[in-house]
Amino acid sequence: MTHPFYRLAVIKTEDGNLTVVERNGKLVPLPLLLEGTNDNPCWHDLGPLVEDWATWQARLNEAVAAKSDLFDESAMDAAHATFALPFSHPGNLICIGANYHDHVAEMPVPMTPTYPYAFLKPVRNTLRATGESVEAPRHVKMMDWEAELAVVIGRACKHVPVEEALDQVAGYINFNDLSARDWIADRPGVGIDWVLHKGHDGFAPTGPYFVPAQFIPDPQDLPVMLTVNGEVKQQSTTGQMIYGVAEIIAHLSTIMTLSPGDLIGTGTAAGVGHGRKPPEYLKPGDEVRMEIGSLGMLVTPVV
Repeated sequence: MTHPFYRLAVIKTEDGNLTVVERNGKLVPLPLLLEGTNDNPCWHDLGPLVEDWATWQARLNEAVAAKSDLFDESAMDAAHATFALPFSHPGNLICIGANYHDHVAEMPVPMTPTYPYAFLKPVRNTLRATGESVEAPRHVKMMDWEAELAVVIGRACKHVPVEEALDQVAGYINFNDLSARDWIADRPGVGIDWVLHKGHDGFAPTGPYFVPAQFIPDPQDLPVMLTVNGEVKQQSTTGQMIYGVAEIIAHLSTIMTLSPGDLIGTGTAAGVGHGRKPPEYLKPGDEVRMEIGSLGMLVTPVV
């Protein structure tokens, strides 16, 4: 059965954050769309929806189809909204490194991993919504951008076969895996310090939209675009991934139980600042914009 396309987001209002459904540039509050639903979760974050995604997805599909009139000219215009984080408290933020053929080729020391090479990124201090600024760390001279497709897990899973891995996905969001390259130029004997590299305040912008997986049947067929101050830096496709979304989930699930709301960054494409000749890095006053497929525009000013 084909369902009408929609996206989910969280916006800021005078009364606090509010979950909304977007169609054709119009926003409808989720409580209005699901009016009459008594066992509703907190309407200020998408996390509670993903905790029981199969149930809420079915209700959303039905409501969007039945109440299409709510998305008329009187509905809120998405262009006038201020977005908040779609997931303010994800359980884990797991990132995959060196996972695009074109990105691996551009880096100073090319490497092709023999499995999805992963690291954890701290959540509490790094997440930023679209439009929220990120402060350039005082001691970082090589602040870089990385446009990534992020996977939102929708089912608890362990030891998932590759052929069943995409069934564990609730949906997808944009993720900019900001990086401080200062600590990969001269690696100490124990290797890269991933906290210094990836853990600075604001180094995980995400959003604005969460697109259910039913609307992205092939996550390996999405355009990737990132600009800095309007100049295109990254322009590729998720088809360049060395290990696709299914392989990543299958691999990670052999290590840990993946839980609803966990986010997985799947790696970045060619065009990062550290791989350019000469290298380019972010500085205060820059504005980064990135967009993958139908996930909306993630905007990050650097201050």
